[in-house]
Amino acid sequence: MPTNSDCIFCKIVAGELPARIVREDERTIAFMDIAPATYGHTLVIPRSHSRDLLEIEQADLQAVAHAGQLVAQRAKERLGADGVNLINSCGAAAWQTVFHFHLHVIPRYSDDPLRLPWVPAQGDPDEIATAAAQLIG
Repeated sequence: MPTNSDCIFCKIVAGELPARIVREDERTIAFMDIAPATYGHTLVIPRSHSRDLLEIEQADLQAVAHAGQLVAQRAKERLGADGVNLINSCGAAAWQTVFHFHLHVIPRYSDDPLRLPWVPAQGDPDEIATAAAQLIG
């Protein structure tokens, strides 16, 4: 199982740093975020080190997604969350600060202070078509 000795999340996997683990299996660990956005904010990581979404192996990505779904269900059932955000940041420009793939499971409550980081507005149809053409295939 690949690890990175400088990675804080690898140190949690190895038991070298403490974490409040809420779920684990052979591929993943889910633990409480120490800087939570909302009550119950949890991180789900693969045990194997992968820098980001572009490097993670498919089996680990599937395992993290499944674990994230289970934690989200618990947040709804046990914490009374009204909704859940699943967030992954890939790269510094996308707000990634720990370079070990992770999924934020953020329980949402109707009265919590979080808001979208952008204001949804109608996009330019030509730009949308151009981007779509570049992404096809």
